[in-house]
Amino acid sequence: MALILISTAFTHGEDIPPRYTCDGQDCSPPLQWEGLPEGTRSLVLIIDDPDAPDPKAPRMVWDHWILYNLPPDCQGLPEDAARGGLPPGTGEGLNSWGRTGYGGPCPPIGRHRYFHRLYALDVRLPLELGTPTKDRLLLAMEDHILARAELVGTYER
Repeated sequence: MALILISTAFTHGEDIPPRYTCDGQDCSPPLQWEGLPEGTRSLVLIIDDPDAPDPKAPRMVWDHWILYNLPPDCQGLPEDAARGGLPPGTGEGLNSWGRTGYGGPCPPIGRHRYFHRLYALDVRLPLELGTPTKDRLLLAMEDHILARAELVGTYER
């Protein structure tokens, strides 16, 4: 079975409801996954927007939420997990606002794509990572990815 990432709030390729954006409650969406490969020791979740600031002329990838060392017995995250529903031992990285936590879609112009990527790793990442940037986290994950899954939602203000 392949690793699968879904949300009850939106389906792949469809609109993210305003509730999960800066125009609503800005709470993290519910996410579920299944199909972890044997040997999974931890999970990483990265949500980013490759269309910043303008989908017609993107200049950067905007990181919205970075989680690592999610336990493999966790089968998902409830709505608004960013505000207190993270499993024990989960680490958070720095988003593009320079802080930890979830920051929902808030595109300045046009329809943006929001990539929710889940990685199954064969290790727990070292606690020395502290509060890593996405680039630092991706380097630490290198050669440890057993499987990955992707869920893409869109949003336009």
